[in-house]
Amino acid sequence: MLMRATGQAMQDQPDIQIYQSNTVGSSSDKNALQLTSSSVHYAIAAIVFAIYGIQVCPFLEALTLTHLVVPIILALIGRHLLLNPIVLRPSGSQAPKQFSLDIGLFMGAALGLVLVNSLFFDAPWHSNVKVCVGMGIIGLFVAVDLALARERFFAQALINQNRELDLSRRFTSFAQKFMMMASVMVVSTSLVLFLVVNKDLEWLLAQGNNITPENARNSILFEVAFVMVILLAYCIRIIHSYVKNLKMYLAHQNGVLSEVLHGNFLVKVPVTSQDEFGVMATGTNAMIESLRQHHAELQQTRDVSILALASLAETRDNETGAHILRTQRYVKALALRLKDHPDFRAELTIEAIDLLFKSAPLHDVGKVGIPDNILLKPGKLTDEEFAVMKQHAQLGADALLVAESQLGSNSFLRLAREIAACHHEKWNGSGYPLGTKGDAIPLSARLMALADVYDALISKRVYKPAFSHDKAKGIILEGDGSHFDPRVVKAFLDCEDEFKQIALEFKDGSD
Repeated sequence: MLMRATGQAMQDQPDIQIYQSNTVGSSSDKNALQLTSSSVHYAIAAIVFAIYGIQVCPFLEALTLTHLVVPIILALIGRHLLLNPIVLRPSGSQAPKQFSLDIGLFMGAALGLVLVNSLFFDAPWHSNVKVCVGMGIIGLFVAVDLALARERFFAQALINQNRELDLSRRFTSFAQKFMMMASVMVVSTSLVLFLVVNKDLEWLLAQGNNITPENARNSILFEVAFVMVILLAYCIRIIHSYVKNLKMYLAHQNGVLSEVLHGNFLVKVPVTSQDEFGVMATGTNAMIESLRQHHAELQQTRDVSILALASLAETRDNETGAHILRTQRYVKALALRLKDHPDFRAELTIEAIDLLFKSAPLHDVGKVGIPDNILLKPGKLTDEEFAVMKQHAQLGADALLVAESQLGSNSFLRLAREIAACHHEKWNGSGYPLGTKGDAIPLSARLMALADVYDALISKRVYKPAFSHDKAKGIILEGDGSHFDPRVVKAFLDCEDEFKQIALEFKDGSD
């Protein structure tokens, strides 16, 4: 029975979750933010393009502001109509598709403006070239920034849905994307500055002696500085977006590694990008899974060792395997009641309670060293026989101390040794083997002391009948402050219904 119950617990499959950062928001909120961001981007782009046209081209400067802005407004309307059917489908290519859509819309707006200017205003060829260059550069900046935001939004959507990307289908290097974007920004900035300077030089030649050198210099410097500020603002914006994405991926990676460092192997890095960070996340997850399996094997080996030792003691005792199952659950119930108590909050963590549960079966392992004529005696023991019986506490502690000296000290062996050695100590110091009293008795042993006595009272033995719960409760209350820690007794009273349920579920002779 003991082997079946614990073996079933060890077969439970872990629930591994994708790591959630502290920046999780609802998809609807983020989608609304995306729409607002795109509208703001396009509005700013329309203003910037109008200023650009005025700065670099005398022909465009002669046109109305509405003439330069309307094409981008039409592009924005087209974006809202095409975004859902083209971009927002469940795939790993949302960001590239959105980038292509934005670039296409800006170039379409440029070609539309060129066509209108050529047909109705007889625009010179160099003016049309400047329209295409300016619209293309501004569209590139806008498309890249919105695509990077789409990457963040899509990554968070995958995390919220507990999904990840398949890297076997597509790989795009983050480093190459960044290098390409940096190169484009440098070339674009240089080209725009060249166009501005060229236009100003032509203007200067046309003005001749109609303007003083100082006024010409100030005008040129102002235009160049103004264009540089706009270009730098866009460049800084793009770099900031790249950094935000980089921080997001690194936060996921570092957050999971921190969880693993603290012993949590049930998390994994979200694979939300088809680049180096996706590969890194996949490799990290494989490493964590390997560590989890090794950790589970070690835990299983430990648990099986406990079962083997506990079963060995069980075969030589009048008590049953159900006694072990009951007492470890009583101990856990008491510990859970006390974990928020200010005196025990630091000691009774969830991990410590789990170790208490698994260590409890070894409380009577020392009985393997007690002679059969005493251990199996059906009647009351003599004083000499009881003196021998009391040795089982120290025998168990000594055996576990040998294991601890070979394997090194760890929390499991320490708890098992404490329970084996001290579960017959009493709060007032009248217990055995050392007569320890009060808080000097380890908490694990104080919990087991009450659990062991309660189970002995309600169980039938060859030398006594089974007592009722109320009678056992009364005896325990008589030992409040003498045999048992009063705080443990209070916890027992708080969860006595759970004690009764455990006793019923794991009663002697049940399957």
